[in-house]
Amino acid sequence: MSVTAGKHARELLLKEYRGVLSTHSKAMPGFPFGSVVPYCLDEQGCPLLLISRIAQHTHNLQQDGKCSLLVGERGAEDVQAVGRLTLLAEAEKLAEPAQIAAAAARYYRYFPESRDYHQVHDFDFWRLQPVRWRYIGGFGAIHWLEQVNLANPFAGESEQSMLEHMNADHAAAITHYVKLAGLPAHEPAQLVGIDSEGFHLRIGKGLYWLAFPTSCNSPGAVRQALVQLARAEVWPTTGQVSA
Repeated sequence: MSVTAGKHARELLLKEYRGVLSTHSKAMPGFPFGSVVPYCLDEQGCPLLLISRIAQHTHNLQQDGKCSLLVGERGAEDVQAVGRLTLLAEAEKLAEPAQIAAAAARYYRYFPESRDYHQVHDFDFWRLQPVRWRYIGGFGAIHWLEQVNLANPFAGESEQSMLEHMNADHAAAITHYVKLAGLPAHEPAQLVGIDSEGFHLRIGKGLYWLAFPTSCNSPGAVRQALVQLARAEVWPTTGQVSA
């Protein structure tokens, strides 16, 4: 049961790309402080944030790194009947130049508009190091989980190479994925991330995660999955997509 719950929790974390970050208030000791933040997942599958040094939650984290991130399915009529995930974590500000460069390369793909204000203003990358997870998959489906995040075997040059190849040479296949999944087609889609379980498309400012038919642990397996999807008439999974 915990394996299944962990998979569903991870899929929710991948499908969503914003949540409520709660920190310990510095200005109002004893009170929690919640704020909406966008995120993507780093090479270890942990939430990666880019936040301003003058933001209230930054001041709070500098005093106490213990925090939580609440992620829930959006667009549901009954919020108590759908999945939601709370990550209890220790927030760590990235300081090493190599870490910052890797984080920036990844984060900019997901949120390209962030490049400008990161370079012009005082923003820093923070990584949420998981301590424990609480996943609720609906009424009665409640789990404490020790492991949800999964390392991305392609993070770095391998992933970047696959993304560049698909975006440059296989626009028709990407258009087919959009149509197959019933995603918005008002702007051209781009692949911005690939992990062992699926891939992210960016359409305008929206992000969508789509699952592979089966888990992929090598670039060859990814290629095979993408070819299969490009030839498919219906999406060969039972999962849903989220924007």
